[in-house]
Amino acid sequence: MKGIDLSMLKPGQSGIVSAVGHCAGRAKMVEMGLFKGKLVKVIFRAPFGDPIAVSIDGYVLALRKEEAAVIALDDVIR
Repeated sequence: MKGIDLSMLKPGQSGIVSAVGHCAGRAKMVEMGLFKGKLVKVIFRAPFGDPIAVSIDGYVLALRKEEAAVIALDDVIR
């Protein structure tokens, strides 16, 4: 799958970040290691889809759905 964003993944799916779009928390996300080339795995989604917990480099990061929507993925691994 190509051309999707992080907010579309289901728990257990992983993807390679291709770009981080502009949003209020962009700088903080990049500082926490969420940038191009990183492997991210969705480990949990709240019942209504917000927040989304992702694993990056061995730690868990919780993102709002609108934050996850600006993170473009190249390759999705099931």
